[in-house]
Amino acid sequence: MRYLAPLILLSALILHGQFLNGQSVETFELNQGWIEKIRDLAPDEPAVNPEHVPRVLVFTLSTAFQHWAVPHKTAIMGVLSEKTGAFVMDQSTDIMVFEDLKGYDAVILNNNCSAGERRDLFWDELGQNKDLTEEERVEMAAGLEKSLIMFVKNGGGLMVLHGAIVMQNNSQEFSNMVGGSFDYHPVQQEVRAELVEPGHPLLAGFNGQPFIHMDEPYIFKNAYFDYNFRPLLSMDASALHSLKEEIKDPIIYISWIKRYGKGRVFYVSPSHNAQSFEDPRLLKFYLDGLQYVTGDLKCDDNPMRRKP
Repeated sequence: MRYLAPLILLSALILHGQFLNGQSVETFELNQGWIEKIRDLAPDEPAVNPEHVPRVLVFTLSTAFQHWAVPHKTAIMGVLSEKTGAFVMDQSTDIMVFEDLKGYDAVILNNNCSAGERRDLFWDELGQNKDLTEEERVEMAAGLEKSLIMFVKNGGGLMVLHGAIVMQNNSQEFSNMVGGSFDYHPVQQEVRAELVEPGHPLLAGFNGQPFIHMDEPYIFKNAYFDYNFRPLLSMDASALHSLKEEIKDPIIYISWIKRYGKGRVFYVSPSHNAQSFEDPRLLKFYLDGLQYVTGDLKCDDNPMRRKP
């Protein structure tokens, strides 16, 4: 429980108001009462009891937009770890942790938004070091990104939460690894997440029913259109409002799994708001997805056929 106190403080620091269709969407500071509520709702045990308990790194730094529920999501992963024993976790905001990930079985990227046109979180953060030349800054940023990519290629797991898809948004290799890049999102609104393959093991917690909640509905680009992933959840863009333009294919996938080299990747867009996790189905989905990337939960991750 040692990480919960700083998480509660961080939540207070980044708390801000938001609006949904002209009405206030309540944000709230992470507190012990809410953590206990999540503990009551979380699964009692994992889908698979691991032979070797994996060690997981939760990385929480953002250099641009600060999602208010970052501390809540880290606390959720802590609850899942403590309650089920499926994994142990560390938390960091230090980009230099990516220099050597050998001690970890998986990395969770928790809403790591990068800034500006460059969209390179490593480059952003290295700008704090005024002793670096621009050439050194670019070289170090590329090296840290490559270290993460090689970690996954060589068999590590990667779980990407919501806005973390933006972390290296202009990197084609990062896009290939994750399964896409962020394009934009319209205003927050009700999103109906449909089960693409209701019988898939990672969707067991939903009992064949869609997941409906308030969220930022993400629209994707770049490697997304290779469809080199196995989709889990989708939304119907024709049911959304405030889109920048009409979307040719209204079925947009918002969660998927994929292989990358010897490693496994789980991307999950739901959700922007901590309230969504008051549904035990989403808690199980997160735990099952993590167990997939650690290699404990075996399932079909063959990619869908590329669309014409």
